Amino acid sequence: MSYVYKIIDSPIGKLKLIANGSRLSAILWENDKPNRVRLGPIHEDKASPILAETERQLNEYFAGKRNCFELELDFAGTEFQRKVWEALLTIPFGETRSYGEIAVQIGNAKAVRAVGAATGKNPISIITPCHRVIGASGDLTGFAGGLGAKKMLLTLESGVKKDARSAFSHFQMADSLGISEATEKLKEVESSRSSNNKD
Repeated sequence: MSYVYKIIDSPIGKLKLIANGSRLSAILWENDKPNRVRLGPIHEDKASPILAETERQLNEYFAGKRNCFELELDFAGTEFQRKVWEALLTIPFGETRSYGEIAVQIGNAKAVRAVGAATGKNPISIITPCHRVIGASGDLTGFAGGLGAKKMLLTLESGVKKDARSAFSHFQMADSLGISEATEKLKEVESSRSSNNKD
């Protein structure tokens, strides 16, 4: 089985995109540990359509314009690992889950440590959102890309979700008050915030 790769720049460092045919197989970090993800022979292909599409969707994600990905994934791992990775895909954008919650979700509540190990082996970072898995106490835990990258991804998603809620509130207000009146109300709120910040 032959794989192709392409290295791209991102707000959190260089990312190595790897594909097998028309499916995405891995997104690796610049500081990834050797052999964390084991694949077959690999060669560079900057013209790969699936890698170009992955780059496009990642750029939209980092720009706050995408909260889900539409790509075919090629998970190379054990049955248990694939079950964990598929569970990660169900964590909503801007939310988090604990390792214990993932263990319960896959029907093996006692497998918390095994879930942690499988999460650490997740080959398709960001798109399979292992960054949304945190410790039971709410602490950020180990992450292949580093805790700084994990925090940045969670902060990005939290900010996008907050902006979406603000926009939704605006639309609700517009529906009940009318567009012009709703806009004036928002201006009043922003003006009040600015005054408070100056005081």
